[in-house]
Amino acid sequence: METSETAGIKVPPPLFYLAGLLAGLGLELAFPIDGPPTWVRVAVAAVGVAASSYLDLGAMGRFARAGTNVIPFKPTTALVTDGPFRISRNPMYVGMACLYIAIATATGLIWALILLPLVLIVVDRLVIAKEEPYLERLFGEPYLDYKRRVRRWL
Repeated sequence: METSETAGIKVPPPLFYLAGLLAGLGLELAFPIDGPPTWVRVAVAAVGVAASSYLDLGAMGRFARAGTNVIPFKPTTALVTDGPFRISRNPMYVGMACLYIAIATATGLIWALILLPLVLIVVDRLVIAKEEPYLERLFGEPYLDYKRRVRRWL
């Protein structure tokens, strides 16, 4: 499918997650909160990295196979609904959240974990809210069917 239209995303989505981590770091330096024991940090970080790897790398691989763009500033050329897209319409954003949790937990940035819901709301409202109408216009009924079958996040 050929189009020059995009979803109109202005800020790369990973920057929202980075901003949350940096804000959490600033708050942690100003108002420290004790983190969990080391074994919990390691376990949560390992699970977070594994989940992020599956979701992000799996989604990017599916995009590459379909010949569509991962970068939201470029036009989408194919509707991808397999792989990690079977469990989430936004597996890359869920994967970034998993990596965020892994980094924040491993480094003891409890404030960053507290800020994660705000980061997810921002991604939902400033990114996904623009992507979904774009995909509806671009793919029509097949995308609407997909939306009915698969949840936005998890």
